[in-house]
Amino acid sequence: MAVSNVERTNEESRGSQGSVLVVDDDPTVSEVVAGYLERAGFTVRLAADGPAGLRAAEEDRPDLMVLDLMLPGMDGLEVCRRLRAGENGGRPVPVIMLTARGDEDDRILGLEVGADDYVTKPFSPRELVLRVRSVLRRAQAGAPAGGPEGGPLLAVAGLVLDPAARRVHKEGRELALTLREFDLLAYFLRHPGQVCDRERLMREVWGWDFGDLSTVTVHIRRLRGKIEDDPGSPQLIRTVWGAGYRFEPAPDTAAEHAFPTEDGHA
Repeated sequence: MAVSNVERTNEESRGSQGSVLVVDDDPTVSEVVAGYLERAGFTVRLAADGPAGLRAAEEDRPDLMVLDLMLPGMDGLEVCRRLRAGENGGRPVPVIMLTARGDEDDRILGLEVGADDYVTKPFSPRELVLRVRSVLRRAQAGAPAGGPEGGPLLAVAGLVLDPAARRVHKEGRELALTLREFDLLAYFLRHPGQVCDRERLMREVWGWDFGDLSTVTVHIRRLRGKIEDDPGSPQLIRTVWGAGYRFEPAPDTAAEHAFPTEDGHA
């Protein structure tokens, strides 16, 4: 039975691996994806258009959303954009976007508005399940790929990053970072002064041995927009032409700025 255009699948058996909201207007794709995810232990809800998917995420926050790019009523880019805008600095819902093969511009746009990962159609449902597990594991572990679980606060260049709580503050103000942006920043903070090429970042942060390197480029651009005083002239994440990127910590002022207390002061 559909409620507000959202179908709950396997309601009597709550999945132990987490909840996934699948937003796709193709019922065949939705049913196949739901079946594989349920067999892997996830609880799955389905939504057939953009507005229904956004409502479902707002009414009952999923652990992860699988979001088709092309949707009736509101496309996946706008759904993701509104989802991120409504999170108000809270822990973001990880989003895996489904895109058509060859639509590189659309994939980049998806990453720009805050998607954490993407899978191109046609895709293997088993691959999608692996991606879901990978993204959720990284979101729930409290640690970025390539780093120890939890760990002490990282305080560099006016930034304070708490790996266990997955929170970042800049001079007392909390930053709203997506899952991948957080992992990328944590990796840079743990490797200051090192030149990291895109292949290394994809392997260490995303956990992929191969993939579209523009994914790294887009996330670097988004992260600069959130941590740099002037993203057009970045001073923290420097481009090393022909080699990659290097995090250049300015004189450390972060120790002067702890997490805000209840009265709003550091």
